[in-house]
Amino acid sequence: MKLKSKILIIAGSDSSGGAGIQADIKTVTSLGSYALTAITAVTVQNTKGVKSVITIPPNEIKNQIIYSAKDIKPNAVKIGMLHSKIVIKKVLESLERLSIKKIVLDPVMIAKGGTRLIDDEAIKFLKKKLISKASIVTPNIPEAEILTGVKIFNKNDMIFAANKLINLGAKSVLIKGGHLNSKKVEDIFLSKSDFRTFSSLRYKTKNTHGTGCTLSSAIATYLSCGKTIKKACELGIKYVNSAILTNPNYGKGHGPINHINSIKINKKFR
Repeated sequence: MKLKSKILIIAGSDSSGGAGIQADIKTVTSLGSYALTAITAVTVQNTKGVKSVITIPPNEIKNQIIYSAKDIKPNAVKIGMLHSKIVIKKVLESLERLSIKKIVLDPVMIAKGGTRLIDDEAIKFLKKKLISKASIVTPNIPEAEILTGVKIFNKNDMIFAANKLINLGAKSVLIKGGHLNSKKVEDIFLSKSDFRTFSSLRYKTKNTHGTGCTLSSAIATYLSCGKTIKKACELGIKYVNSAILTNPNYGKGHGPINHINSIKINKKFR
């Protein structure tokens, strides 16, 4: 199979393989594209939680981005965990040198188990400088609340928060509704000229580790292949839902999803 596109992933590593750079690579690969990476931090974690976070020196993050992308030019970028202001500055400097237009920002802030992954100074800088550079920002509800100061209890609150992110400079926003206590999961897409609610079945499972990382990487992949942002969101959500439905039930906590759900293996292994 010929590879469709190239995606640069800027994110943290998850030793359990369910989220972070590992989930990103699996997603991009299973959707038929090629993943380059710049690792921002190494987390020691499993399905039950994060034990520790080891940060990568900011200049080395910048070097990873430029050195890789100057050789293999990516069609799109997915940005995940950026834990400090200086890391965000180095990422911005790198992206300005590379002139890449299609950027998906997943503002990773809190791990599934509750561990904080970004400091307050970095959040302020992200809002001021990075949001406006992205083609789309994809926060979940806790992240949207931190970014906007809006308490989200329902769909109308999600729409209000999405508008606040647009006012902060976001070109488009996808707020993921999985944290709401509702029968269906509703994700809100908003740009300056478009609006849509994506409604999905809610699956009764604890195995949703890495869904946000997976979705943003799927969106970046579809976007890199020429889909519109709204269509990329629609296809990305379908991919994630299928991955949740077919999850392997690994681990004793919040287990991973099935990233290879899109791959059909025709030959039997012997």
